[in-house]
Amino acid sequence: MLIAAFPAGPWQTNCYVVATAPGAECVVIDPGMDSTDAVRRVVEEHRLKPVSVLVTHGHVDHMFCVAPVAGGYDATAWIHPADRHLLNDPLAGMSPDSARMLLGGDHSWAEPDDVRELDDDQSLELAGISFHVDHTPGHTAGSVTFRTPYADLAEVSEVMFAGDLLFAGSIGRTDLPGGDHPTMLRTLATKVLPLADDDIVVLPGHGEQTTIGRERATNPYLQDLPTHS
Repeated sequence: MLIAAFPAGPWQTNCYVVATAPGAECVVIDPGMDSTDAVRRVVEEHRLKPVSVLVTHGHVDHMFCVAPVAGGYDATAWIHPADRHLLNDPLAGMSPDSARMLLGGDHSWAEPDDVRELDDDQSLELAGISFHVDHTPGHTAGSVTFRTPYADLAEVSEVMFAGDLLFAGSIGRTDLPGGDHPTMLRTLATKVLPLADDDIVVLPGHGEQTTIGRERATNPYLQDLPTHS
């Protein structure tokens, strides 16, 4: 499997381009601010064809370039219905101070031409890759994660594209519009802690990769949470 990653924009949001191999169709995950040119470079370097854009949640740093990336490649955009309104009004998910400081100027947004909605426990087959969707609210009402099997390394069973649910040593903030801390804790207890394999690699929305086992053992936000299977 080919996974190309790069941080984009002032938030240094991790954007991922995922394909079975060079020369194949691909999926773009979380094309944030200033990511369009970088996506194009990855696509051209590896001779890829984007067919889908997956959005882990509707915050502007993760979806700023969804419309131009999806439109530029005639690709389908996928987002949870609870965050779909943010495609048209991403400032609804930001504090006013953050919007003024980080965006500046005037911006307009519109949905891509082809938008489809994600469901909890959904299975997607995109670009020859299987993705399992988990609805993981807390950071936003419509946050999701995407897990896919990873056969390239025997010591890795799956890769999780975690958005802003889980980071190395931390979790997503819950003080922005749409965030809710008790919901986040419930999500961590029901969607993260019960995962069976410690070797699942977590590819977060910001920062370095980690594993479920490492976070289960050392992440202070996961300590003392009840485990639900």
